Amino acid sequence: MNALLRNAYKWPKCTPPVSAAAFSTAPSPWRKAANSSSKSRERERNIINLHHEINDSLDQLKDSLDHGESSSRGGRPSKNKSTFSQKRSYQMFEVLVNARVNKVMREMGDYRDRQEDWRAFGVNNQVQLDSSIGLFKKALDTCFAKATEKGMISRSDNPLFWNLRNSFVKGDNRGLSSELVHSFQTFLMKERFPDAINELHREIADLRFPYEWYPATRMLQRTVHLHVGPTNSGKTYNALKALEGAKTGIYAGPLRLLAHEIWSRFAAKGKPCALVTGEEVRIPEGVDRWFHSCTVEMSPLNKPVDVAVVDEIQMIASEDRGWAWTQAVLGLQAKELHLCGEDRVVELIQDLCARIGDRCIVHRYQRLNPLETMSKSLRGDFRNLEKGDAVVAFSRVALHKLKAGIEQATGKRCAIVYGSLPPETRAQQAALFNDPNNEYDYLVASDAIGMGLNLEIKRVIFESSSKFDGNKVRSLTVPEIKQIGGRAGRYRTASAEIASAQEGAAGGEEAVEAKVESNTGWVTAFDFRDLQDIQNAFQKEAKPIETAGLFPPANIIERFHTYFPPRTPTSFVLTRLRELARLSPRFHLCDFDTALEIADAIQPYNLSVADRCVFLNCPVSFRVSRDRESNGQREALQAFAKCVAEMGSGHLLDFDCIDLSILDMDEETRMTMFNNPAYLQSLERLHQIITMYLWLSYRYEGVFQSQSMAFKVKEIVEDRITEFLDKLTYVTYSQARRRQAMREAAERHKKAEEQLLGEEEQEHLQEHHEEEPEEPIIEIVEELDPEEIIGEAIEEAGTGEREPGPDAEKNQGSG
Repeated sequence: MNALLRNAYKWPKCTPPVSAAAFSTAPSPWRKAANSSSKSRERERNIINLHHEINDSLDQLKDSLDHGESSSRGGRPSKNKSTFSQKRSYQMFEVLVNARVNKVMREMGDYRDRQEDWRAFGVNNQVQLDSSIGLFKKALDTCFAKATEKGMISRSDNPLFWNLRNSFVKGDNRGLSSELVHSFQTFLMKERFPDAINELHREIADLRFPYEWYPATRMLQRTVHLHVGPTNSGKTYNALKALEGAKTGIYAGPLRLLAHEIWSRFAAKGKPCALVTGEEVRIPEGVDRWFHSCTVEMSPLNKPVDVAVVDEIQMIASEDRGWAWTQAVLGLQAKELHLCGEDRVVELIQDLCARIGDRCIVHRYQRLNPLETMSKSLRGDFRNLEKGDAVVAFSRVALHKLKAGIEQATGKRCAIVYGSLPPETRAQQAALFNDPNNEYDYLVASDAIGMGLNLEIKRVIFESSSKFDGNKVRSLTVPEIKQIGGRAGRYRTASAEIASAQEGAAGGEEAVEAKVESNTGWVTAFDFRDLQDIQNAFQKEAKPIETAGLFPPANIIERFHTYFPPRTPTSFVLTRLRELARLSPRFHLCDFDTALEIADAIQPYNLSVADRCVFLNCPVSFRVSRDRESNGQREALQAFAKCVAEMGSGHLLDFDCIDLSILDMDEETRMTMFNNPAYLQSLERLHQIITMYLWLSYRYEGVFQSQSMAFKVKEIVEDRITEFLDKLTYVTYSQARRRQAMREAAERHKKAEEQLLGEEEQEHLQEHHEEEPEEPIIEIVEELDPEEIIGEAIEEAGTGEREPGPDAEKNQGSG
C-alpha cells in the first residue's frame, strides 16, 4: 500500500511496514487485562469490595426502614430514608476520591521530576508541594463535609464536590482522575492572583449575555419559525419548502448524512449548493451564489441569507454539542430562521427570542399516521420479521452481525444504514430497502435513523434498550426511544422527494398528498425484557428543555489567556474559566472534559493561543481499551500539533503515527484476520486518525498538504472495515448473553447515578446526553469476556428474557 501511494504521489519511503504476522499473533485485549495484577488494581478492588459490603449492610437497613414506613405511612417513601441513603453514598464516594487522589499525586510526580511544570503553578520546592497537597486534601474533606452534613451539592454552593461528582458519573475513574488534576492546579493558582486580577477574570468569564457575541446578527430583525411536533409530522418538510423558495439559504443538521441528503436534494432540483462538514467541503463551480448544507458546527455565521433551517433543535440541550445549536440560533444572519424539533423546546426558544428581540412564530404539527407499541416482541427469532421491518442496534459490529443472522434465518436480503457509512453507500442501501420490487425486505440501522433520515419503515424493532455512548453502557432515554421508534410508518423518502421535484412543483404537492396514509407505525423489541422498557418510555412524557448549551468562544478564551503567565497550561486557563463562569438561568456550560484533555496533550508544543483554540475542537477521542492501551489518537494529535508549531512537513507519509502497513496485506492474508479483533481495532484507529488529518487540512491548508491522498486512504480503510464486518456471523447464544450483559451494565450504572445524583438530577443528566453523532464500531461489552461481565454464564440463550406464553420456547431465536 505504501509503495502504491508513493508511486502515485511521488513521495519518499516512510517507515518499514509491519508484517501481517504481528496482527495475527497479537493478544486479545481482554487476555492482557486478565493477566494484569498491579497494586493499583488491587487497591481499587479493595475499595469496590468495601463498597459492596457497605451497600449490603445499607440494603438491610433500608429494608427495615421500608418495612417500618409501609406500616406507618401506607407505603409512601420517606424523605429521611432518601437523605440517609444519599449521605451514605457521598461517604462512599469520599472513600473512592481519597484513594484516587493519592494515586493521582504519585502520577503527577515529585518536584525534582517536573520542576518547570510545578514552577508554572508557583511551587518552588518539594516542601511547598507537600504542603499544598495536604491543604488540598483538607479542602476535599471540607467539600465532602458540606455535602454529607449540610446537603450543599450544587455548583454554586459546593463547586469542588459538584465537579468531582459529575466527572465520576460521566467518565468513571478516568474522568475523576482528570478532574482531580485540574482541581489541584486550580487550588495551587487560586491564591496567586491579587483581587484586581480576580475581578478582571470574573468580568471576562461573565457569560450571561451570549447574544452580544453576534453584533451583526443583533442588527437584524429576524423572524423565527419554530416547527415542532412528533416524528413523521411534516415539520422538517415544511421548513425545507421555505428554504427552497428562497434565493439564498443554509441548512444545518446534526449528521453529515443529513447534510449530504439535503445537498443531494438541492442538486437534483438544479439549485447550486455547497456541502460543508468537518471532513469534507464541496463548493459549486461556475456560480456566484449558492445554498449551504452543513453540519451545525460548520454553520456560516458571517453569511447573510434569506432563510436558514436548523434541524433537531432539541439537541440545544446536549451536554457535548449543545453549544453548536445555541451558536446557530443566536448567530445565523437569516431574515427567516426555521427551527425544527420536539415540542419540549418551545418555551426555551420563545424566551431566547424575547431576550434578543426576534419575532417567534410556533407551528405545531400532528403525526400523519398512528404510532403504537406492540404487545409482543420478536421472541428472539428472526423468522418473526416482516417485510418493511427495521432492526435498530448501536454499534457497527452489532449491525453487521444482525444482518448476517437475518439473511441466514430468512433467506431474504437485508439493507444496512449507519452514521459513518459513506453517503453514497447509504443512499444506495436506503434505495434498495425503499424499493418494494426487490428482495431487500429488511433493514438494520443505527440510531442515525432517529435524526430525520427518510426511510419507508413499517415497524421499528429495538435490538436492545441500552447502548454504549462512548463512556458507559446506559439505558436509552425517553426522547431517544420516541425519536427512533417514531420512524415507523414514515411515508415519504428523500428519493421520492427528489423524484417528485424533477416532475415539477405541482406534481410534488400532489405526490405528498397521495402519500399520506393511515397505516399504523409499530414499535417492538427483539426480546420481551427490552420491550417492557420501550413500552414504559412511550407512556412517559419527556421534561421540557430548560437550558441551552454554551461553550466559551475562541475570542473569549484568547482574551482570558492573556491575563496569565506565559507558561500557564491552557487546561488550567479553561478550568479557571469554567470555575468563574457566570451564566443566566437559561444556559448551562457544555462539557469541558475533551477540551481539557486536548489542551493537556498539546501543551508541550509552542503553539499560539489561537492555534490551541483551533485544536480544542478537533474530532479526537482519548478512550482507552480495558487493558489501558491507547487508541493512538493522542499520539497522532501530538504529532499534528508539533507539525503546526514547527511549520514542518505535513505530508501524510511523514507521520510515523499513521501506520499504513495494515493496508499492505494481500487478500489471502486478510482472510486469516477476520477472527482477530485487534485487526478491526487497528483499522478503526487508522480511520479516526485520517479523519483528524482531513479535519486539520481544512484549517491549515499550507501545512497538511496530502488531502487528496488522505481521502484515498480513508476510502480504502472504509472498504477494509466493511470487508471485515461483512464476514461476521450471528450466534444466537452469544448475542443473547451480550444483550443480558448490556442490560445489567446499564442497570448498574443507573443505580450508581441515582445514588450519587438523586433521581431528579439523574434524569436531568440523561436529558442532556441524548444522541451521539456516530455509532462506535464495537460496544464496550463486545470487547470483554462475557464471563467477566455477567459473573456467571447464562444457562440458556434468552433465559429470563423470553416472553411468557406456550410458544415461548419454540420461538426462541435460531438465527
